[in-house]
Amino acid sequence: MTTPRTEHLVLPGVLTAQEAAETVRGILAVQREDGAIPWFRGHHLDPWDHTEAAMALDAAGEHDAAERAYDWLRRHQNEDGSWYAAYADGDPDDVTDRSRETNFVAYVAVGVWHHYLSTGDDAFLDRMWPTVYAAVEFVLGLQQAGGQIGWRQDDDGTATADALLTGSSSIHQALRCALAIAEQREEPQPDWELAAGALRHAIRRHPERFLNKDRYSMDWYYPVLGGALTGPEAKSRIEEGWDRFVVPGFGVRCVVPNPWVTGGESAELALALWAMGESDRALEILQSIQHLRDARTGLYWTGYVFQDGAIWPEELTTWTAGSLLLAVAVLGGDEPTCAVFGGERLPRGLDAECC
Repeated sequence: MTTPRTEHLVLPGVLTAQEAAETVRGILAVQREDGAIPWFRGHHLDPWDHTEAAMALDAAGEHDAAERAYDWLRRHQNEDGSWYAAYADGDPDDVTDRSRETNFVAYVAVGVWHHYLSTGDDAFLDRMWPTVYAAVEFVLGLQQAGGQIGWRQDDDGTATADALLTGSSSIHQALRCALAIAEQREEPQPDWELAAGALRHAIRRHPERFLNKDRYSMDWYYPVLGGALTGPEAKSRIEEGWDRFVVPGFGVRCVVPNPWVTGGESAELALALWAMGESDRALEILQSIQHLRDARTGLYWTGYVFQDGAIWPEELTTWTAGSLLLAVAVLGGDEPTCAVFGGERLPRGLDAECC
């Protein structure tokens, strides 16, 4: 295996170039020959985390490996534009969860746009456009009258109207990336523009349209990470929840009041802080989770129970490492990653004025 080029992923107190290369190699070691990136060998793959890990590979310059990950998605997309929620490692036909989760399905647009910005590969964008189009159409088929998006559809076609704030916020980012792809291809999608605006309005103004999951840190920071809340609104939201969720020196709680911090949530909060212009606090968060690093593999443990001083669960996940690499990439000024998570150059869609 070649040594990844990771000089741009150096961050004081977080990663040296050698450590970054080890983390990238750790993800590559888990990726299968067919392009699939499971959580870890022997565990399942889900489309969202698979994409997050592929984005990290692009941020590290491993474009061929990332492209193989997207080709895996293209080959395994269902006829309705969706993917299943979970696939067994080793056998893509062995589906372990046959539901279709809308934020899992939408996230392909974020990854595809990130790969295009990383490579400038028009042929790749042409090849993946039908995949992105079908995925977005599936997701918007579950959008409710209030703008929020139902979080899943069962295998028998039964759809839920219940919406999750975290999932819908992630979809908001994905819709903007999908619009950027459509704009690049000169194929306007006015329905997507309307959908993005309605979704953003629901996130900003109508919390009652989403299931109450405010114990979870993702519901706290995802409206900022997904780009629906910016400026003073974003600042206010983060400050309001800071003391509830951030454990100094350890990271970010997954859920209150459990004494459990997780690497993925911590790295995602760092991305949100960077998007707000608070790079110093983002750096502090990333430095605080280096106790999760496994020196042997370069990967990161999913979480840590600080009350007991125990790693839990005992799993080294590709998506935890991936989210950390992406956070390091934005702090290091990696242009494609900054464009996807900063959002200034992403289409907004049409703002909803009422309702």
